[in-house]
Amino acid sequence: MADSEHVARSAHGIGTRHDLPVSPFYAFAGAFAALLVSFLGLGLLWSRSRLTGEAAGRPLPAAVQRCADARATTLALRALGLAAYLTLLAHLLLGPDDPARNPAPAAVYALFWAGLVPLSLLCGPLWRRLNPLRTLHLLGHALLRRPEPDRAPPAPLGLWPAALGLAAFTWLELASPAPASRAALLTFLGAYTVLQLAAAARWGEAWFARGDAFEAYAGLLARLSPFGRRADGRLVVRNPLDGLDATERVPGLAATLCVLLGSTAYDGLSGTAGWTGTLQTSPLGRTPTATLGLLAVIGVTGAVYALCTAATRVRGAGAAFAHSLVPVALGYLVAHYFTLFTTEAPHAVALAVGAGPGPVPEPPLEPGALAALQVCAVVTGHVLGVVAAHDRAVRLQPPERAVSGQIPLLVLMITYTLGGLGLLVA
Repeated sequence: MADSEHVARSAHGIGTRHDLPVSPFYAFAGAFAALLVSFLGLGLLWSRSRLTGEAAGRPLPAAVQRCADARATTLALRALGLAAYLTLLAHLLLGPDDPARNPAPAAVYALFWAGLVPLSLLCGPLWRRLNPLRTLHLLGHALLRRPEPDRAPPAPLGLWPAALGLAAFTWLELASPAPASRAALLTFLGAYTVLQLAAAARWGEAWFARGDAFEAYAGLLARLSPFGRRADGRLVVRNPLDGLDATERVPGLAATLCVLLGSTAYDGLSGTAGWTGTLQTSPLGRTPTATLGLLAVIGVTGAVYALCTAATRVRGAGAAFAHSLVPVALGYLVAHYFTLFTTEAPHAVALAVGAGPGPVPEPPLEPGALAALQVCAVVTGHVLGVVAAHDRAVRLQPPERAVSGQIPLLVLMITYTLGGLGLLVA
């Protein structure tokens, strides 16, 4: 593999995932048993909705609330996010076009993209306050002395811009010809920044929550954080499933999550010997074939979801149950990016502070422990998805159909689980 592709290729998943010491039979049997037992147990013991969404949570101490909401805290976080963004730009503009010596590619794919997962889980929607695009938008309005637009983004847009943005980024990461090159990263970053700031200039700061792919992505993951805000604005400690239940039903929510699921599935597929051979021998060329493959896997992921939710015969089921895909996506992200984050992210930081080129650190887990982590992450994500879907189903469906009506959702989770595990142990 060429040096210029090293960081991005490792970002597509854990490099040793196809040699992990996992028996496919035991992985599949255990996952199937966990989902089936969860489904049956919920049907017997969870007969009414128990999640209360934004009304749930125990308030944090008043001092913590004051510190979190202080203007100084907000300014410090905005300054930190903007400084990191400008540092990344400087390395892309002035640094060498070699990811072994330039920290920018690893910073994008490992420190930022993969790092948003632990940041959001541990700290809630913190990226919203770090987001440099928000800071640039506010600085631009202050310098131009223009008032903030008072019109909200059109409701039908929902999260569709975020879904398209995530699809573009995953194409850069997984299918573009040189994902770790300075030119590719600068082009993407420049175009994305201009488009986001132009949209925010029209619709105001509210645009970023739904239109910025990375803020939307981080915000969905933060739904599973034990920390969040109640409907009254108080910072609280809560059951993560209550935070998940509070996920707003908006157009494009399911599409955004299917892009995440489909892209990680393609990540796994792209490392198999069969697909590698297809890319090398395709008459279309590597990039068009990879692009079609990525789109096909995302499309199949979305089609399976649409068919299974339609079979529940719940009105608006596609939006109603989309939140149950968040823990599923989280399980895939942990399985695919754990080693990347724990090896490439420290390497990027070391390069950024002036350390000379050196070997990438070894993974912190042995292959057996890594295999267990991956399988547990995927299965746990699907089990939590079953719980979230069940609670929503008993709220929306009549009692006599509360269990039988969920069978299509169980089929969905089993399909996603077996597919995800198959790509891990293939």
